[in-house]
Amino acid sequence: MVSDLTDRAALERHRLRAGRRNDTDFFLHREAAAVLEERLGEVNRAFTAPTLVTAFNEPFANLPGASRHVTDADVLDLQPGAHDLVVHAMGLHWASDPLGQIIQCRRALKPDGLFLAVAFGGRTLHELRAVLAEAEASLTGGLSPRVAPMADIRDLGALLQRAGLAMPVADTLTLTTSYPDLFALARDLRAVGETNALAERLRRPTRRDLFEEANRLYSTAFPAENGRVAATFELVFLTGWAPDESQPKPLRPGSANARLAEALATKERPAGDIATPRRD
Repeated sequence: MVSDLTDRAALERHRLRAGRRNDTDFFLHREAAAVLEERLGEVNRAFTAPTLVTAFNEPFANLPGASRHVTDADVLDLQPGAHDLVVHAMGLHWASDPLGQIIQCRRALKPDGLFLAVAFGGRTLHELRAVLAEAEASLTGGLSPRVAPMADIRDLGALLQRAGLAMPVADTLTLTTSYPDLFALARDLRAVGETNALAERLRRPTRRDLFEEANRLYSTAFPAENGRVAATFELVFLTGWAPDESQPKPLRPGSANARLAEALATKERPAGDIATPRRD
């Protein structure tokens, strides 16, 4: 049984509050959407039954399936074998069971259907994570979960194969921006519904001096130009296909009908024979 990483009720409250704002700048979501649009433009296919899994539809409005999007709940509102494209946008980092989310998306795909996902990766907000931990340890002698433990690209990429997707690909885009201070960063995270919704988070108010100490540490350890502080956001993109007989498959070992030495125009040597370097 998968334990709950996320307090879904708290996450929904944060997202609802963000969705009510008229001044929210979903710049990271728009950046993710632009990359997804580019990837889809490289696929020589017209999708007739796409769907989008996301908490915020507006930044992804130009993607196929945006008009019939579903939220990234623990159980996705998707019908098996109903879609030729499923895009999971900016929600996997909050999933208590990210593998389960990808498996549900794979089951919703028709044979040879495409799965695309983007989520925050493990380097996201590493600066904030570090200074909050150091400040809390020095002032209270303990640590509380404050930044979600986002997976790295290797772990996320491995989930594609475990979910049964063919031709899996994972790659990453790292964005570094800056803020006047830690408090400005926190306001931005609050505005897009990305504040702490961990199930094991501290349930009582945090001392103000802890954040002030973290802000001091931030400006010292991760300075940016003009007295600002740096903040890293890593976007991990995942691509996989629902298995189908029409897809290319690797050759069986020993089935090649040409020698590698011929292709490289070089002399073939017996196994274990080491070429002696030429000395002029």
